[in-house]
Amino acid sequence: MAPRESGSESSAATRVVLLTLASGQFLMALDSSVMNVSIATVADDVGTTVTGVQGAITAYTLVMAMFMIPGGKVGALIGHKRAFMTGCVIYGCGSLTTALAPNLPVLLVGWSLLEGLGAALILPAIVALVAGNFAVERRPAAYGLVTAAGAVAIALGPLVGGVATTYFSWRWVFAGEVAIVLAILALGRRVADAPTGSRSRIDLVGTALSAAGLGIFVYGVLRSDEWGWFQPKPDTPSWLGVSLVVWLLLAGLLLIWLFLRWEARLAERRREPLVDPGLLQNRQLTGGLTMFFFQYFVQMGVFFVVPLYLSVALGLSALKTGARILPLSLTLLAAAVLIPRFLPDVSPRRVVRLGILSLFAGAVVLMAALDADAGAEVVTVPLLLIGLGMGALASQLGSVTVSAVPDERSAEVGGVQNAVTNLGSSIGTALAGSVLIAALTSSFLANVEQNPEIPAQVKSQASVELESGVPFLSDAQLTAALDEAGTSTKVTRAALDANAAARLDGLRAALAILALTSLLALFFTNRIPRTQPRST
Repeated sequence: MAPRESGSESSAATRVVLLTLASGQFLMALDSSVMNVSIATVADDVGTTVTGVQGAITAYTLVMAMFMIPGGKVGALIGHKRAFMTGCVIYGCGSLTTALAPNLPVLLVGWSLLEGLGAALILPAIVALVAGNFAVERRPAAYGLVTAAGAVAIALGPLVGGVATTYFSWRWVFAGEVAIVLAILALGRRVADAPTGSRSRIDLVGTALSAAGLGIFVYGVLRSDEWGWFQPKPDTPSWLGVSLVVWLLLAGLLLIWLFLRWEARLAERRREPLVDPGLLQNRQLTGGLTMFFFQYFVQMGVFFVVPLYLSVALGLSALKTGARILPLSLTLLAAAVLIPRFLPDVSPRRVVRLGILSLFAGAVVLMAALDADAGAEVVTVPLLLIGLGMGALASQLGSVTVSAVPDERSAEVGGVQNAVTNLGSSIGTALAGSVLIAALTSSFLANVEQNPEIPAQVKSQASVELESGVPFLSDAQLTAALDEAGTSTKVTRAALDANAAARLDGLRAALAILALTSLLALFFTNRIPRTQPRST
């Protein structure tokens, strides 16, 4: 049973606990977005290529995906507070290693391995510690603020990375993470531990199966843009004429199925599974997890598409791009904090549905607003709507999932929950990117083909060379490439016009997928409860 706030309990102490856990969530999410604007700078500094740094980012995502479920179980073995603090120490060591990294191998150890392992301990523990430190009635507000902190970090990431890289060094970002970790460790003493129930040995076979299944599946998703979802792109790995991505996804799903069968077998023999299969029969829990998947699918798709429009299509700097995304953070925080405070008895199902409709409206408004003559201001209203939707979901979903099980199972739920959000983030970003490039390529080639100013030989050459996809280029990047190729002024002008129109078509197509996904989520909201959980 979670401890209730008594009259003598200091509200300041409660705020410190919430600040500590929200800071942990903020730090984990910041690392996923802060370096995307500085990849080229990092590559030059550590003597590697852009591909090498992108590989480090991919490896970080993979480590988190692989060990998130086992990370939740570790809290049940050593205590959730200890798992949280241990994860912070590991993460801090990783951040320090990354800040001092002289080359790519050290960067991989610090950023990808240590920070990934630290995150796999921290994120499930945060879910359990919120349950252990706040009464059931207070959890929607607490989970809302913690989840909002993560979303705000993703929105602020490009701005923070841009400021650091432009005026200081990307290394200061990771040095700053070390300072935040030290502050969390100092404040963490005020956090009460959460109930763990009976402790047992960890299921090693289940750990291996879940880690391999999730890791292989996520790796396949992350490689889809480079290798192609089904038809292999030129000079990419394939088997039986089908992209290797398909085989990785199938292998991952097979391993996940074997993992679930193994867990069911352990439960039948009354042994301790890594994840109780009975959890997946819990209607409220599966409803909350499904909504988490859709939320992060759309959320990360938006954070992929909007910065592309601002930084590439409009040519804004990383600082201006980050500033334009800030309105999203305002409505996100407002909804996440104010809905539980002023509407404590509101139906979670109604809030979730309204949140999804707000996400849908934001995507549709932005899709309609994109135009050749549009400026950066067109993203403001859509981002306010999207932030409102994210905040509404954040204010309810954490409480929905954890209240579906006893408190001692909260870390187990936290591990599964964060694995689901990781999948949603990966698939949302990859699918939005794939649809964008496919629409961009189709539109660009169609515009080139229909333009009488472009010679037939150039059209034929473009169709062959761009078979694997047209890159999302700014006008400056395309002009430089065409000048290097020695094209005429007339051809360059025609190509720039075709590229500008194709960019918008690609962005609209990606936003259409995100809007469609939002509507699809509505069909699963009947699993969300109508009433708020209450202490018994």
